[in-house]
Amino acid sequence: MSTPREVVIREEQIRLGQFLKLADLVDAGSDAKPLLAQGRVAVNGETETRRGRRLERGDVVTVGDASVRVG
Repeated sequence: MSTPREVVIREEQIRLGQFLKLADLVDAGSDAKPLLAQGRVAVNGETETRRGRRLERGDVVTVGDASVRVG
C-alpha cells in the first residue's frame, strides 16, 4: 500500500464530513452521508459511519483505494 497523501488542517480537529470534502474524497459534502452509511469510509483502518467523527492530526482516512492523512 502506498503512503497516504497529507492534507493540512488549520485547527486541532476537523469533522470527518468536512475532511472528506477538504481532501477531495467527495465532490460535495452531501456525498459523504451515503458513503458513510454504506460502510465505505475507514478511519485508521476501522470502518466509520459517523459524519461528525472528530479527526486529529495523524489520523488516516480511506475511501476505496484513496488514503489521506490529516496533517
